[in-house]
Amino acid sequence: MQADAIAGAAKGPGAPSPGSDAAPLLRVRNLSVSFTVDRRRLVAVDGVDLDVARGEVLGIVGESGSGKSITMLALARLVSSATGHVSADEIRFGGEDLLARSETQMQRIRGRRIGFVFQNPLSSLNPLLSIGEQISETIIRHMGLPRRAARARTAELLDRVGIPGARARLDDYPHQFSGGMRQRVMIAMAIACDPEIILADEPTTALDVTIQAQILDLLRSIVAQSGTAIILVTHDLGVAAGLCHRVSVMYAGQVVETAPVDAIFERPLMPYTWGLIDSIPRFDHKLGSALPMLPGVPPDPMQLPAGCRFAERCAHARARCTEAAPRLTPRGAPTHVARCFGTDADGWLEVEA
Repeated sequence: MQADAIAGAAKGPGAPSPGSDAAPLLRVRNLSVSFTVDRRRLVAVDGVDLDVARGEVLGIVGESGSGKSITMLALARLVSSATGHVSADEIRFGGEDLLARSETQMQRIRGRRIGFVFQNPLSSLNPLLSIGEQISETIIRHMGLPRRAARARTAELLDRVGIPGARARLDDYPHQFSGGMRQRVMIAMAIACDPEIILADEPTTALDVTIQAQILDLLRSIVAQSGTAIILVTHDLGVAAGLCHRVSVMYAGQVVETAPVDAIFERPLMPYTWGLIDSIPRFDHKLGSALPMLPGVPPDPMQLPAGCRFAERCAHARARCTEAAPRLTPRGAPTHVARCFGTDADGWLEVEA
């Protein structure tokens, strides 16, 4: 079974272990993000709850447009108030209330305590500044090191992330690096000030499988060596299985299932999660036959349905699913929550134990 094979990867010796702190490093409650488009409200993120422990890797997976990247930008307070509206009951990081922090205070937190790996390293790096200048600027600003010391630390960081001849590449520009090397530069910038958490938005997108594996090994070593927590946004379930401790599945702006990584792949409890897992190409797939796929498209974020947002695409939906919205509720264990009437305690869908 496809899920069993992926889950087996998650149990490998490379899978890290989270910290044991009782209080989460990051606690998010009822995070919502909306935009006004042509005088209409577009809901990108709706009522998201997240907890991340020190040294933990939380994966966020889902189709494009499900709200993964916007969630990351909102957590770092990078959604412009001119175009978007962010609300939350609570965003608490390391005991601090981020909602109460001014933009000046957030600028001190971003880069120093919160590292960010953006989705496209080429567009995220300044083409007019050398790699050394861009990383050194972060170190000088947040750690107060003199320029010579910052340059030396930059060389050490590039060496740590696997850039060959790191010191000789300090004066090179982004266009002189390959895609994989630019991604390594972004990671070096993210870890430059030893942050407590890294928000990594699709760090392996558009990379070949060999480079992808190297980037994942690099992230795994960062967690193991420094205890840094990571929120990893990815559309690749195999990546999530190999690196994450827990996985949250997002659909149409909502978290529809969250569980330890083994449970997500061995006993998923949301039909959307079933569809994601079944859509992964298999080596034993019969040549010439159609690949499994989820029918239909996600709902219009400007006209969200009153019931379950996955109902129109779900083969198991009943009238109840279109009449009311299911809540995210515990399923057997408090660490496994799902949003589905069919797999609830009084539901009509049987799930293998």
